[in-house]
Amino acid sequence: QVQLVESGGGTVQAGGSMRLSCTVSGRTISSDTMGWFRQAPGKERVIVASITSGGSDTYYRDSVKGRFTISRDNAKDTVYLQLNSLKPEDTAVYYCAIATTYSGTLYYTRDADYDVWGQGTQVTVSS
Repeated sequence: QVQLVESGGGTVQAGGSMRLSCTVSGRTISSDTMGWFRQAPGKERVIVASITSGGSDTYYRDSVKGRFTISRDNAKDTVYLQLNSLKPEDTAVYYCAIATTYSGTLYYTRDADYDVWGQGTQVTVSS
């Protein structure tokens, strides 16, 4: 059974930084695209970033470009999301997800492209 566990969330002041981690068990992720999504209260879940299996290609939603960085360590079956220059509008539950049924050579931006999800970690940015 594949499981994803996120960690690293919490509360930070605007302008601060945080690193989220997502560790996968039950599967080696070296062939899989990974993604980070977020869901703010009352809003739909949206893609934040995606990274291909080897880490060579990444995608970021416009609002986080230049502030967030997605990375991965396949030896540890872990993907990271570094969040810098945080803003109150970044407040959300952050989820990691793995796309096991599609090629790991492409990044994916749709919720439906990912088939296993973590439980989420809360990130709160105070002004």
